[in-house]
Amino acid sequence: MPTPSPQEVELLLAPEQAYDELTRYEALLAAAGLRPGQADFVHLRKRSIDARGRQPLVRLRADIYRTTPPAELFGPWFQFPDVSRAHRTVLIVGAGPAGLFAALRAIELGIKPIVVERGKDVRTRRRDLAALNKQQLVNPDSNYCFGEGGAGTYSDGKLYTRSTKRGDVQRILRLLVQHGATPDILVDAHPHIGTNKLPAVVAALRDSVRQAGGEVRFDTRVDDLVLTGNHLRGVVTANGEELLADAVILATGHSARDIYELLHRRGVLVEAKPFALGVRVEHQQQLIDRAQYRLPDRGLLPAASYALVHQTQGQGGQRGVFSFCMCPGGFIVPAATAPGEVVVNGMSPSRRDSQYANSGIVTAVELEDMDVRQHGALAGLRLQQQIEQRACQLAGNTQVAPAQRLADFLKGKISVDLLETSYQPGLVSVPMDKVLGKNLAGRLRQGFENFGRKIPGYATNAAQIVGVESRTSSPVRIPRDRDTLQHPVVRGLFPCGEGAGYAGGIVSAAMDGERCAEAVSGSLAL
Repeated sequence: MPTPSPQEVELLLAPEQAYDELTRYEALLAAAGLRPGQADFVHLRKRSIDARGRQPLVRLRADIYRTTPPAELFGPWFQFPDVSRAHRTVLIVGAGPAGLFAALRAIELGIKPIVVERGKDVRTRRRDLAALNKQQLVNPDSNYCFGEGGAGTYSDGKLYTRSTKRGDVQRILRLLVQHGATPDILVDAHPHIGTNKLPAVVAALRDSVRQAGGEVRFDTRVDDLVLTGNHLRGVVTANGEELLADAVILATGHSARDIYELLHRRGVLVEAKPFALGVRVEHQQQLIDRAQYRLPDRGLLPAASYALVHQTQGQGGQRGVFSFCMCPGGFIVPAATAPGEVVVNGMSPSRRDSQYANSGIVTAVELEDMDVRQHGALAGLRLQQQIEQRACQLAGNTQVAPAQRLADFLKGKISVDLLETSYQPGLVSVPMDKVLGKNLAGRLRQGFENFGRKIPGYATNAAQIVGVESRTSSPVRIPRDRDTLQHPVVRGLFPCGEGAGYAGGIVSAAMDGERCAEAVSGSLAL
């Protein structure tokens, strides 16, 4: 029987109409020239905010089915075979999105995955995050960066990506929905799960791996490699266990500095790469809502966000300054992975209902900005460490973060007091130039001054900056062949995701994990 062809409709509605289910349904039918009861199903395909006019509107795109719609609209979309007795195995280091999606794709391809994660499962991991926020105790193996689900699990769960050519974005989103994410992520222009809901989704992904015969091991840090010549056969864990497999996918995330050190020490080729570094800026969410929507109250509209970029001039030439991981209705959280450093990140719950808006504002750091002559491939990593440790020292050697009111920063003034903040460990007034250095601080000033001209009220003392936002991406790339995705020197090693320098968020990391699993399958078939 042929698949029914839907009628496509698109229209703009006021928020009070778009977010009321019955009104939206009737409006979409009317746009198709139909009345209620004349269609079997209305499939909402896309929803976005159009705030360019005097009044913000919601743009909707939908398919109207006059007869029974195809079953593939409703799922389940994915079924996983039993690989418990599979002859081929892949060792996956890291249980972030790259690692988990690599494991699920490996199962689909008939390969048994063994996932090892240095941190804890999502439920147990919460205790270490509580200790970090309340007692300022940093567990180097369990924190906002390390643990089941990776850095994204407890820092927002944004799912939008520009990496659409690297894989099937809808496939990733459908896998997430099948494992408990809200179906809204399939239609929203900027899909977002929320840090309060993502842990359950991550746990469901892990359960699918185990139910299909794969393994997932927590509290299993990799301390060494099993290398035979230029062939990686497995790893050695912190407790001395040797784990062997037909191939190794290295998906450790962008903060696994000990892995970079290990590779460098064992003579595995790694390269310094550009990254970005800066601060978090925090405003009242109402200020951002009024500026973006031009309304006294946003009503039913979601908490407003922004995306900003400016090209700056300075020592070394032109560098971009841009917003990164903007968190409307969110919180600033401590993201250090070792004692003696201060790192901040942002997160939002699913409802984005905090009174605060925060965003990373960072500047590009190129190879010319690092001491490559002294530190070689680890030059960017060393620069990160220096600034994070300086932030900690200047703020008092705890997880209290250095901060400065934004207008004071622009004028080079010390802030005599600070605003209330969402950052639980607390803030202390520190001139951010001392933390970042003259060059980086100067570039950020140029960026903030430009952003203040774009968003009314943005660059005032009603906002403050908090340091440092330094884990935007990996400062190290683990090279791989463009076609085989295998390391160019070490056979059996498949660098993957953010930690290897090939992704920049949950969705792009997940897609890269799937590609690496497919590459492993191809290599084992030869």
